[in-house]
Amino acid sequence: MSEIKQLAVDELLKALNELLEAERAGARVTLESLKDLSIPEYRPLINDIQQDEVRWCKMLMGIIRSYDSLPSSNTGNFYEKAMAIADLNERLVFINRGQAWVVKRLKALIPLVSDQNVVNKLTEMLEAHVLNINRVEELFN
Repeated sequence: MSEIKQLAVDELLKALNELLEAERAGARVTLESLKDLSIPEYRPLINDIQQDEVRWCKMLMGIIRSYDSLPSSNTGNFYEKAMAIADLNERLVFINRGQAWVVKRLKALIPLVSDQNVVNKLTEMLEAHVLNINRVEELFN
């Protein structure tokens, strides 16, 4: 049986900052979407996603700081792409693709992390993203 490679700290920090930038973009997109919400029935769902995105930003910043590193202050380019989509339904579909991108990244990252506390936090983040993806999909089915 081959041993699974563990990430070096600098590689882990790079991956965590990439996720942070994506989550920050998601938090901004959902906040802006709430401000000019054209479909009031979507408010609870978008609000929940927005709160999750903020929560994961805080969690990722905490992990990054725990390694005596400064979290990135950048916002991922997902923000501009999502905000260019005027139709709320289409924007939600795009947000869901962003959530799926995070899930994919987390599934690849988690097995490479040696710190069980970090694994637990990232697993919780993964599960929340899957839940949000399912909620958006249910909205359109």
